[in-house]
Amino acid sequence: MGNHNGAVQSAPLLRYEEAVDWINGLIPFGIRPGLARIQALLERLGNPQRRLKFIHVAGTNGKGSTCAYLTKVLLQSGYDVGTFTSPYITKFTNRFQFNGEDISEETLLKQANRLHPLVQEIAETELGSPTMFEVSTALAILYYAVDSVPDVVVWETGLGGRMDVTNVVHPVISVITNIGMDHTDILGETVAEIASEKAGIIKPGVPVVSTVTQPEAIKVLKDTAERNRSTLYLVGEQFSYERTGGNEEGQTFHYSGPFRHLDIGISMQGEHQCANAACAMMSLEVLRHYMAFVIEDEHIQEGFHDTKWAGRLEQVSSSPRIIVDGAHNPEGAESLAHSLPNIYKYQNLNLMMGMLANKHHETYLKHILPIVDTLILTEPDFRRKMDAKALGDIVEQIKEKHAKHTLQIIIEPDWKNALELLKSRTEAEDLGVVSGTLYLIADVRSNLLGLSDSEKGW
Repeated sequence: MGNHNGAVQSAPLLRYEEAVDWINGLIPFGIRPGLARIQALLERLGNPQRRLKFIHVAGTNGKGSTCAYLTKVLLQSGYDVGTFTSPYITKFTNRFQFNGEDISEETLLKQANRLHPLVQEIAETELGSPTMFEVSTALAILYYAVDSVPDVVVWETGLGGRMDVTNVVHPVISVITNIGMDHTDILGETVAEIASEKAGIIKPGVPVVSTVTQPEAIKVLKDTAERNRSTLYLVGEQFSYERTGGNEEGQTFHYSGPFRHLDIGISMQGEHQCANAACAMMSLEVLRHYMAFVIEDEHIQEGFHDTKWAGRLEQVSSSPRIIVDGAHNPEGAESLAHSLPNIYKYQNLNLMMGMLANKHHETYLKHILPIVDTLILTEPDFRRKMDAKALGDIVEQIKEKHAKHTLQIIIEPDWKNALELLKSRTEAEDLGVVSGTLYLIADVRSNLLGLSDSEKGW
């Protein structure tokens, strides 16, 4: 393979850190749509993805939580489960999990070395270099097909669906959680356009489960499913859920589906988590009914109850009380603004936030400002960060209309100083919240929980 044309073959990667640096070094190649490079890579490996069963999960928000619920219930039911997610929150190996544990550094290094010469080979063709996300995806497939061999892989899309690298697989179920305005620069400016990108994961004859609610998105899903002769299980039609209660410990909902009805308790906060859990439940039912998976009621209850997801309405400090939540787009902000006063009791709400420079921050701020008493604007430690002062300018323009007239605004670009300010201003009866891009959440969370290893990114 590879080396007949006298191409320069560089030395193998010797350490885990070198492997991660090499993969992250491909970031400048960007997120380039198209499946040609990943297909070329997998063909050179003998298409290992064909030996695996995938549950392919797309959506604007809620993908990670839905993947977490699916993973936990399947593990509880005695299955071996691979989980591929992005972006990761503490360490690069978090993306590649088997039975809830990260890939080992040795295995990651081994598979990176297997990919290294092939990536160089493809880089010399007209296809150009595979990107960081393409190499990570190929690495995940190798890890699951060769090293860990799970019964099922919970497979989260990176971006969109149709042209997303993860769409190189043929799944047993396609899941589309919801559609919102995120990555509009890449995926399209309207709900229908974004929906048709997400609907790109629908494959001929493969059942689809979705909690999408906008009529124009539903139409796209129904048309795509019909063209592919795929059965569509849609919330509000084939299955439904109703939240029945909740407190600071968790919440309950009633699930009604085509095969059964069930009361389910979850620990994760926010009404949107009931939607994600119901979406996971319907997907599990499809596995149970059509793919002979054995999933008992007690394992369903235990799995849903035990699911936690870092950085989603997660309390990381009790005195002062600080919650981290990776809401970084308008829909995320809307559900955060709705959830906080409904779940927590507090006198003042102090919010620290930092963003990347590529998003619809004005709409985000319109949702969240009405409930905030002190706003601390900062910057994530990441190359595409949004300037804290520029964020402050947006707040100034809209605060008259959307904020409390007593709102205090603090601009502190250094996130560590910003966090100290948040801690010192949050009294015993107050609530501190850190929100925005996961790049900021990852660092703050590591800092407050005393974790040493915080790598982050795509």
